[in-house]
Amino acid sequence: MDAGRSNPLNDVDDASLQAQLTNRTATVTAPQDVAARRRWVVLGVLFLVTVINFIDRQTLSILAPVLRATLHLTNQQYGRIVSAFQFGMLSGEFPMGYLMDRWGARLGLSFAVLWWSGATGAQIFARNGLGFGLFRYWMGTGECGNYSGGVKTLTRLFSRKDRTLALGIFNSGSMVGSTIALPIVVFLLRHYGFRTAFLVPALAGVLWVPLWWFVYGKEHKEPEVPYNARVSLLEMLRSSESWAIMAMRFFIGPVMQFYWYWIPSYLVEIRHMSMRELGWLGWIPFFLGDLGGVAGGWAAGHLHRRGISTVNVRRILMYSGSVLCMASMLVPFQHLAATAVLLIGIAIFADNFVSANMYGAVTDLYPEQQIGRATGLTGVAGGLSGLLFPLLTGWTVDHGSYSPVFVMVGAMPLVGTAAVFLISRRYRHWNRHLSSLTA
Repeated sequence: MDAGRSNPLNDVDDASLQAQLTNRTATVTAPQDVAARRRWVVLGVLFLVTVINFIDRQTLSILAPVLRATLHLTNQQYGRIVSAFQFGMLSGEFPMGYLMDRWGARLGLSFAVLWWSGATGAQIFARNGLGFGLFRYWMGTGECGNYSGGVKTLTRLFSRKDRTLALGIFNSGSMVGSTIALPIVVFLLRHYGFRTAFLVPALAGVLWVPLWWFVYGKEHKEPEVPYNARVSLLEMLRSSESWAIMAMRFFIGPVMQFYWYWIPSYLVEIRHMSMRELGWLGWIPFFLGDLGGVAGGWAAGHLHRRGISTVNVRRILMYSGSVLCMASMLVPFQHLAATAVLLIGIAIFADNFVSANMYGAVTDLYPEQQIGRATGLTGVAGGLSGLLFPLLTGWTVDHGSYSPVFVMVGAMPLVGTAAVFLISRRYRHWNRHLSSLTA
């Protein structure tokens, strides 16, 4: 700087300079603060639609004792209705994931919610098991979009250290929905009839769409993926990561589905609870599950901030949660219904603890532009097991008891956890890299 040229900083006093610097800093950080707040608002709206989604799903299982008596359905026939929904999930998972990657979550998720809400409301026209099966199939083809759209959105908006917490909160909407579904559906059943219990969540889904369209505005629009950067389904299936995450969800996914669809019937038929008692007490295990999803996400963020590698975070949390899932094996041997409900709650807590990190593992192994389809692939595997497991459950209960089923759902999360770490080449590569660093 020339000696004769005045420095503008010398023309202001310290107080003015500090004010200028403060304003400049505020100008830079304000957009970042706004963006940080908006991403939590987006998470809140995704949490809300997950709540609605699982009220939709739970309505049938809560009404199962009434519907089975009215329509004279056996456990196997009821299992086929549940499997029809799972077959719908299986059919719709990858197409919905493709739509999320191709259209973006704003449009894709709006379409998915309107599609499944139409099916939810249409169940009022069902007059037999076949009718319910067809409408539940339609419903399943749309409801799978909740996760492919939600996981993709949160992968974009949250950094790795906060992402699993966001995924845990998002996934905990399933438990909140399951928790509040019981008293809501029982109330609607007793005062307005079971058909109203299908209409109310359908209307809630339709009303959610304008809220999502407003909150997830144009500033969140996903960037276009260059054509030469796109990866085909065949290329994705050639990677070990795809088979790892599919095996993981094949074993972990049906566990929570068993609790959603069969526990109300178990508590009424085996533990002899009335519908009123079910409404008062049946929500407790799902409330514990809600806490488990948030705890799994918080624990992952905590370990990341302490410098634990991503692969070790997943390993520590998923294996520990899977072992705790074995609490369900003790349920059939309890004489007190209250003890059985508590053990079911512990198992649901643990399963959701694992699930938060299961979805986190998908975001570990895939880039953002493939998250929708990758989540869809896991959903295909989860849909396949979800299709088979209710049939197995119905047959086992009709020809034996619930005891073997509780043993199976206690062991399956551990099998799924082991599968992802044994099959995924990238996780194994990270293990070797970490070993070389510590050698």
